[in-house]
Amino acid sequence: MTRTGASGRNTVAERPAAPKRVRARPKWGDISLRIVAGLVLLYLFLPILVIVLFSFNQPAGKFNYTWQGFTLDNWADPFKYPALTEALKLSLNIALVSTLIALVLGTLLAIALVRQRFRGHRAVDTFMILPLTAPEVVMGASLLTLFLDFGWPAGYATILIAHVAFEVSFIAMTVRARVRGFDWTLEDASMDLGASPTRTFFKVTLPLIVPGIVAAGMLSFALSLDDFIVTYFVSGSTVTYPLYVNAAVKAAVPPQINVLATAILVVSLLLLMAGTLYRRKRIDI
Repeated sequence: MTRTGASGRNTVAERPAAPKRVRARPKWGDISLRIVAGLVLLYLFLPILVIVLFSFNQPAGKFNYTWQGFTLDNWADPFKYPALTEALKLSLNIALVSTLIALVLGTLLAIALVRQRFRGHRAVDTFMILPLTAPEVVMGASLLTLFLDFGWPAGYATILIAHVAFEVSFIAMTVRARVRGFDWTLEDASMDLGASPTRTFFKVTLPLIVPGIVAAGMLSFALSLDDFIVTYFVSGSTVTYPLYVNAAVKAAVPPQINVLATAILVVSLLLLMAGTLYRRKRIDI
């Protein structure tokens, strides 16, 4: 292929050389890292897989510890044991109510710590981290001592107060991470346009920090539903799902425990998938 220049000479147009394909050699460091990551994930998910698998087991005796055979009878009657069902209902009730209360308190605390600077700000930060770092045995014993000093009988109310006490810190830390990147000039613009501070909060601030609040709420709900140590100290004669499972280990472990645990796991995964799809849909829009 030729090209004629202004002086009448023909010059040959040079074609760019084809890029050479370099075959990447496997790096043993990357391979080792992937193997270790896979083993860690297997270590984390293996107990969950065992729970799901043994929900389909047909135990020969009272304890669902050894595999005997596959059956769907357990799933056909998941609420076979009324005491187990009532314990699960109570745990769900406490988790829901405590999460709602802690969400309000923790969200307001996170916004105050990020937006305002006041005397004792660092002290509040320290006290907020203490429930996360203190051993649960110490926290449970301390709460029990507090309730006994006040003369409060251990039961539903004390469990609810105890769960809110440790959930507020988790929610405040999670929401705080979201609020730190918030553009506060949006609030100023809203109020400059005539909106009141309350309307600005519900129409501007709250919708933008909702993802952090939802994540904090899901974490708080899971922690409350799963808590055993703190609940054990302040429960009295009230039996939650973790307490029932702990007592069942000594007497009988029916497969319905695995069935209900698997059902909770499936519902959690469905909610997580729905939240992920909703976020992707909003990003695409």
